[in-house]
Amino acid sequence: MEINDTPEVFEELLTYLRRSRGFDFTGYKRSSLMRRVRKQMQSYGLSTFGDYLDYLQVHPEEFSYLFDTLLINVTSFFRDAHVWSYLHTVALPKLISQKADGAPIRIWSAGCASGEEAYTIAIVLADILGIAQFRQRVKIYATDVDKAAIDQARQANYEVEAIQTLPVEWRKRYFEPVSDDRVTLKSDLRRGVIFGCHNLIHDAPISRLDLLLCRNTLMYFNAEMQTKILERFHFSLNENSILFLGKAEMLLSHTHLFMPISLQHRLFQRVPLDIQSERQRTLPISPPPLLNTIDNYVHLQEALFETIPYAQVVVDSDGKLVLTNAQARLMFSLSPLDQGRAFRDLDLSYRPVELRSPINHVYSNRSPLTLSNVSWEKDSGQTQYFDVQLVPLEDQHQVVMGVSIAFLDVTRYHSLRYELEQSNQELETANEELHSSNEELETTNEELQSTNEELETSNEALQLGNEALETINEKLRATNEALANATRMKDEFLANMSHELRTPLNAILGMTELLQEKILGPINEKQFQSLQTIQNSGNHLLDLITDLLDLTTIETGQVGLERTFLDISSLCQSSLAFVRNQAHKKNIGIVANIPSDLPEVLLDKRRIRQALLNLLQNAIKFTPEGGTATIEVTLTSVLPSGVNLSLTEPYDTFLRISVTDTGIGISPESLTMIFQPFTQVDSGLNRQYDGVGLGLSLVKHIAELHGGQITATSTREIGSCFTLVIPCNIRPS
Repeated sequence: MEINDTPEVFEELLTYLRRSRGFDFTGYKRSSLMRRVRKQMQSYGLSTFGDYLDYLQVHPEEFSYLFDTLLINVTSFFRDAHVWSYLHTVALPKLISQKADGAPIRIWSAGCASGEEAYTIAIVLADILGIAQFRQRVKIYATDVDKAAIDQARQANYEVEAIQTLPVEWRKRYFEPVSDDRVTLKSDLRRGVIFGCHNLIHDAPISRLDLLLCRNTLMYFNAEMQTKILERFHFSLNENSILFLGKAEMLLSHTHLFMPISLQHRLFQRVPLDIQSERQRTLPISPPPLLNTIDNYVHLQEALFETIPYAQVVVDSDGKLVLTNAQARLMFSLSPLDQGRAFRDLDLSYRPVELRSPINHVYSNRSPLTLSNVSWEKDSGQTQYFDVQLVPLEDQHQVVMGVSIAFLDVTRYHSLRYELEQSNQELETANEELHSSNEELETTNEELQSTNEELETSNEALQLGNEALETINEKLRATNEALANATRMKDEFLANMSHELRTPLNAILGMTELLQEKILGPINEKQFQSLQTIQNSGNHLLDLITDLLDLTTIETGQVGLERTFLDISSLCQSSLAFVRNQAHKKNIGIVANIPSDLPEVLLDKRRIRQALLNLLQNAIKFTPEGGTATIEVTLTSVLPSGVNLSLTEPYDTFLRISVTDTGIGISPESLTMIFQPFTQVDSGLNRQYDGVGLGLSLVKHIAELHGGQITATSTREIGSCFTLVIPCNIRPS
């Protein structure tokens, strides 16, 4: 066993399941749970429980697959047909005959899985009573801890093969088709079955039952939990009711709760509660006819009392000790002088047991009282056990004259009972081990059957999947060829367009600069402003062409990163200098929280500058005059909260750049679209603000090329915040 595969680690896994998903496996057999968890681990190539716990924490969707493995639902209609035949022809008719005409019949199917067993008992009772009586009298409660199984059971929708073993008459009478290969139970039966989620360990049992079915469910619990569940079943059942178990469950160690009706068929009857034992009474003494004188009779009574083989004393109605026999004087060191003393002043009144309250009880209730198994540790160190019997002594007028207190030594019986209990415990342990082995075999059989069914289903699904995949692959090949042709044509078009547009555009911009510098002759102010407009429009068009080409090459994977160690503070300051004039024209304040002592980090300088300029230009573009744009730069060794990156290599630092503005803001429904190409938040903005919506899409791709991400938050008419998080490494010292 590996260090991380101990039972303690397995218990940590179960604790995690209870705390995160609310499912408590307390009381389940650990060997069975471990075996099934390892089965699930093997499918992912995991070797230890600790590894699987880590996997669960990262992959929450695994919980549903794990619970399907742990909560095996193997059932069928009329499973173990000979048992159902006995129940149908013998046990249930007898049970029904013992109930009054028209009396309700309450049934609980505990651990009903997908419902076949609950509907089976419904079919049997409908056949015995008739459908009309069934609807009036029968109520079946079917429960399971697995909510998915309960949802399936409520639908009562099964494959045709599931009912092939039923008589044709029953199939026609109780089922109706829903498709060529599936059937459902008729509504008359379905209305008599109530399904619900129920945990046998924690939830209160259903009461006043005539029949309780719990087949092949108890075997998944340990012996202690089985006892607790069976005690609840005992509480749930009426007198003369029936407990119906699976073939692996015989209750040999729970005979005080249930006695077999038919052990072969696993049918048991509830043992009635113990009737309180009748109080022991002292018989009145009648004088023997052969004694003719009162003196002889009195002497005989005194001799009889004196020679009784157990200690006995008498306390009168005044609370005084009036009689003691030889055994009492010897055992409790009493002397003749003690007779006539107040009983409360004697050690005997509180040792070996406190007797004053019991004496008062006997006087008040005028009935005997027995204190069982009273222990007395003697000076020699030995412990003696007594049954102390207190009996009221009445005269001929039924007036209580005193109380007789007898100390019956049951030490030997106590010792024998202890030895018997030890022997019984050893036998029960041996029986439980045999029973547990049988349950393990039955559980393994259930698992194998479940696995076989899963394999058959998987095989059919794989065959259908293969056929579908072949068809899809053909379509994908044709689609890929068409996409490849379209991509090639798009790349050629963009390359040609770039060349064709850049050549005249560069000529226009060059000529504009010559005119502005008055090399070709003097110009007036109005002409200068017109040339400035031409130059701005030309530069804007040139930027659009560059962004479009960059976005296309990045999306097609034709661009790589040229990482170098760079001063991120200087890069941010130079980017701010580039947009500062644009901000000044709109009277927009720029706030820069950029530490000057940031270490150099390994990034693509050109791409980071490109992303940063896009964010800053957007902030200024969409902020009205008099607003503010803020840039904040930090380096941290911990991934910022709310950021989830899929990293393929280790990084020691995360660069976080946030750009915040006080602009027009973005509506919540538009936030999901702003990083798509050619997208603006409002069609009306296309007229108010220039641009075609490539900037943020380009920033997103640059962030993802570095393994990072860009996020946005915004409030309409208040402003927006864009946060760029990129993993990087610091230049070694």
